[in-house]
Amino acid sequence: MTGVQSVHQERAIALDRMAVDPPIDTLIGLLAIQALRYPDREFLRFTEGSWSFGEIDDWTSRLAQRLVSEDGVREGDRVAIMLPNVVQWPVAWLAILEAGGVAVPINSSYQRADLEFVLRDSGARVIVTDAEHTPLVEQVRAANADLADVRIVDAASCDELAQYPADRPGVAISGETLANLQYTSGTTGFPKACMLTHDYWVRLGWVCASAAGLGADDVALTSQPFSYMDPQWNTSLCLTIGAPLVVLPRFSASGFMADVRRHRATFCYVLGSMPTLLFKQEPSPQDRDNDLRLVLCSAIPVALHAELERRWGAPWREIFGMTESGVDLVSFPERSADVGSGRLGRPVPTKQVRVVDPQGAEVAEGESGELITSGRPMMLGYWNRPEDTAQVLRDGWLHTGDVAVREADSYRLVGRIKDMVRRGGENIASAEVERVLERDDTVVAAAVVGVPDELFGEEVKAFVQLAPGVEECRAAAERIVDGARTQLARFKVPRYVEFVADFPRTPSERVSKPALKARAAEHPGITHDLQPLRTAGSGNDRSHT
Repeated sequence: MTGVQSVHQERAIALDRMAVDPPIDTLIGLLAIQALRYPDREFLRFTEGSWSFGEIDDWTSRLAQRLVSEDGVREGDRVAIMLPNVVQWPVAWLAILEAGGVAVPINSSYQRADLEFVLRDSGARVIVTDAEHTPLVEQVRAANADLADVRIVDAASCDELAQYPADRPGVAISGETLANLQYTSGTTGFPKACMLTHDYWVRLGWVCASAAGLGADDVALTSQPFSYMDPQWNTSLCLTIGAPLVVLPRFSASGFMADVRRHRATFCYVLGSMPTLLFKQEPSPQDRDNDLRLVLCSAIPVALHAELERRWGAPWREIFGMTESGVDLVSFPERSADVGSGRLGRPVPTKQVRVVDPQGAEVAEGESGELITSGRPMMLGYWNRPEDTAQVLRDGWLHTGDVAVREADSYRLVGRIKDMVRRGGENIASAEVERVLERDDTVVAAAVVGVPDELFGEEVKAFVQLAPGVEECRAAAERIVDGARTQLARFKVPRYVEFVADFPRTPSERVSKPALKARAAEHPGITHDLQPLRTAGSGNDRSHT
């Protein structure tokens, strides 16, 4: 048997075992078993230091005891976390769960209105934060009578908790115990909180570790804010395999790969604009001098996929999921034919996936429809939003809102149901146009929307972020769109182009198009009208929202 065959066989065995429930069904149980087995093995590595499984277990238990005895946290109480990427974030998360509470992650960049909404919506009466964010919390408490009793817990060091016992509070916790109220991006209104259980997190880490073929010798690295999904499931993954997790303070395109090399990371997950931003950094002779075995990514730029692999010498593979569903589809490392195809791979063994029409009937292979998914992990529903829950979770199937095409044993995304431009009777998937525009070397990211048009109902407008040093001018807009004409049907080619310095983004790193449209309406920029002239004269450059 060859080495490749052996790896494939081991992966097949691991994937087959996924049909059986994980042996440990809580995050607290995972931490306890790893602390018992490997008390001195490294678990968390931050800028400020490194901590073993045993040290984190001790710190977590002491903080849990403090939350119960001093702050009055009881089973089911919601406890918010508002911290940057410091070790106190995962410690607070695990301590809240040990105390029987429900964690409410809050983006550390939130301002007053955002914070007020999440505290009020979740019903959190305790918040773990630091000196930098305490004044904002105090401001919110003072301005809102219904939030005045929110208790502030300082994100203390382990030494400051020495007075509390290192024994876990005697709280009954199972896989079905609610662990998080995880707020979604709120692209269509106020954010909704997904109710996620211990089983959700354990199973998500377990499935991803098995699919990626990761073990105790690996080193995972993450750079997204810890309030987002990804560092949390990376934590679960490392608790599953007994490996260290490296957490960077933030994502920096210029420094990311240097950090990958310095920490000898073997695995990382990236998403959104991150692959494009990384690729557009100056190539370095050290690019392939790394220990990466696998990069998982959501929405790998199709045109860059092979180049990303050649540049850094590791396979990049698609993984698809949502806050609501965790993980649904993955392209396994050995599926080299998926490179540059846009294919998402096949369903993980704990999930079923279908592509259906608006009536719920499965469409034929090659036809587009809504991607729906069933199985575990899966949210329980949206917190205090039964109508929204009923709309998304129907007959045991989660309706993702994504338009997909089934191709043999794989799937390919086309766009979002609500992210389409309707031009003269033609439906145009914004994502398709965006992918083409981003193939241009000077384009960092693009976002396509529909704008009103008297003749066609809607016209295609592209907001474009250029690489540093590229002039924002009509000539650049014409060159980019001319490049798109050779790859898109004529009716899909953007008529309007507006250059932007950056994009408002959701917690999942998608462009927030409602926020983008609102910003453009409030502060309209120069929009280049590239419509072939209907009358003689100069092209129009005008404000248009």
